[in-house]
Amino acid sequence: MFAAAHVVADPWRAAAEAPAAVDWEATLAFRRHLWAHGLGVAEAMDTAQRGMGLDWPAAAELIRRSAAEAAACGGRIAAGAGTDQLTRPPATLAEVTAAYEEQLALVEAGGAQPVLMASRALAALATGPDDYADTYDRLLRQVRRPVILHWLGPMFDPALTGYWGSTDLDAATETFLAVVAARPGAVDGVKVSLLDAGREVALRRRLPPGVRCYTGDDFHYPELIQGDDHGFSHALLGVFDPLAPLAAEAVRLLDHGDTEAFRARLDPTVELARHLFAPPTRYYKTGVVLLAWLAGHQSHFTMVGGFQSARTLPHLARAYRLADGLGLFPDPELAASRMASLLSVHGVCQ
Repeated sequence: MFAAAHVVADPWRAAAEAPAAVDWEATLAFRRHLWAHGLGVAEAMDTAQRGMGLDWPAAAELIRRSAAEAAACGGRIAAGAGTDQLTRPPATLAEVTAAYEEQLALVEAGGAQPVLMASRALAALATGPDDYADTYDRLLRQVRRPVILHWLGPMFDPALTGYWGSTDLDAATETFLAVVAARPGAVDGVKVSLLDAGREVALRRRLPPGVRCYTGDDFHYPELIQGDDHGFSHALLGVFDPLAPLAAEAVRLLDHGDTEAFRARLDPTVELARHLFAPPTRYYKTGVVLLAWLAGHQSHFTMVGGFQSARTLPHLARAYRLADGLGLFPDPELAASRMASLLSVHGVCQ
């Protein structure tokens, strides 16, 4: 089970500074928190604001540092390899492939498991399913260890609309499955972030033997992780960032066969998850960082790129109330004090 982890910004450096201003000490401390609970870390993914404030130079440094930290403490780590160093639209698919190769090399050199992220550059350049199939086949032929393929839906990133060569999700699914079927030995699993539980289950049942399904569905994760008579989904979830202690406890219960206790722990968290990931879904990171601040994992509520302003004050206040109701804050008085200070800055008196 992986938690896709957020990054902690350095509030004293300009939001527009390149590379993105990251507080490395606090960022790595949060990863140690996730590992201590028995979760793997999915690094430099969309939860880390990849493509939304975190540029490639900062992402590369994040991968290097986190991979070294994982090696030192025995933590499991996967890391995103994409094409976001292409700051101008590429002219050819070869440029896209080369960008992927550069990032794959860095992830593999650090000892992290690669996650082949969906590429905005490929989405903009591809003319149909064959372009996706050819690009991914070139990459899968050369990976050193099995990778995770990531299908990120447009609700998380509108620039990925029509990924796999079609806006028809049935047609896109066929292309996606064909890519996996062509090189199953090079694919550890697929991460599906479409927020459609039925579609994920149907896809999961068609994967080749030994290829895992990692759910990225932050709306239906309890039922997908529990599974059915035909299989289950592993987790690679952004919502496991704020839910880490509770989620880890629930998964341990499931590992011991206590499905009722598993659901009793995890089902009540869905209301918070649906709130954090409410449209515009891509701004869910704001709520995640708010909860990390309220829980005492960082000293401020600031995000790279200034995205702390992406959600309304009522949205943030409800996130606090839902998280508090779940007992997510190690120090409830600290959380209450910090939330009160945020409200007071905006002229709201409790």
